[in-house]
Amino acid sequence: MDYKELEPKIVFQYFKEISNIPHGSGNTKEISKYLMNFAKEHNLKAIYDSGRNIIIFKDGTKGFEYSEPIILQGHMDMVCDKVPDCTIDMSKEGLTLCTDGEYLWADGTTLGGDDGIAVAYILAILASDDIPHPPIEAVITRDEEIGLLGAAELETSYLKGKRLINIDSEDEGIFTAGCAGAMIYTANIPIEFESSDNNTLRIEISGLNGGHSGIDIGKQRENAIKLLGKILYELSQDCKFSVCDINGGVRENVIPKQAYAVICIEDTSKLKDIIENIKSELINTEKDLKIT
Repeated sequence: MDYKELEPKIVFQYFKEISNIPHGSGNTKEISKYLMNFAKEHNLKAIYDSGRNIIIFKDGTKGFEYSEPIILQGHMDMVCDKVPDCTIDMSKEGLTLCTDGEYLWADGTTLGGDDGIAVAYILAILASDDIPHPPIEAVITRDEEIGLLGAAELETSYLKGKRLINIDSEDEGIFTAGCAGAMIYTANIPIEFESSDNNTLRIEISGLNGGHSGIDIGKQRENAIKLLGKILYELSQDCKFSVCDINGGVRENVIPKQAYAVICIEDTSKLKDIIENIKSELINTEKDLKIT
């Protein structure tokens, strides 16, 4: 089945157009141009504010011209992640959409439904001429996924509306009243370098389920960075070793699926036992876990 057959057609048409444009967090220049061009093509007033957000205005339809404005809000950026063998450069290329008629997904990459579907719905409403509505102030913010950056810098002086519908919830058919926040911590840890004659060993964790740090965080999915920390901590109780390199995760709001550490160690026998114990503990919940 082709995505063009999904309903409402106009919404999925705009979603496809959005999916053709790279729009990961921190890479929203092209999607911003697209949104400003949309407004121009539909003779709608649009503002590109100092926070690099887009605000598009549409007058109320007949009988609602003087009603209180309503603010429709979504964000233009998406989380970019992909399977290891996917060759798409998500910073430069669009997504490949697939559907079975019930679900829509992207081949090998994240879909960007968060929050591309909100932008698609907003554009469909703005483009319509048969939906009665009050004046609309459509606010499409940038870089929500990496710390609500656009929302923090939104120039609210342009807005008159007092009611806002944020189209960024999770459950279909459920209206959520509330809000959520985010915090990013940066830690600078002093390190000392030294020479070592011990064996160099790379410990790599991969194959975890991962997921969104919001909607999947309560599913008890393993975090590769925490798992790696556990391995190194348990190893430090019985062995002396040095860390040469360590890294993990790909995005601030994605549960890390992979992490690695390169260590210098003389005896690896204890490490093998630790890894086997962890694999045994997680065999039922993280079936594709690999620790090499």
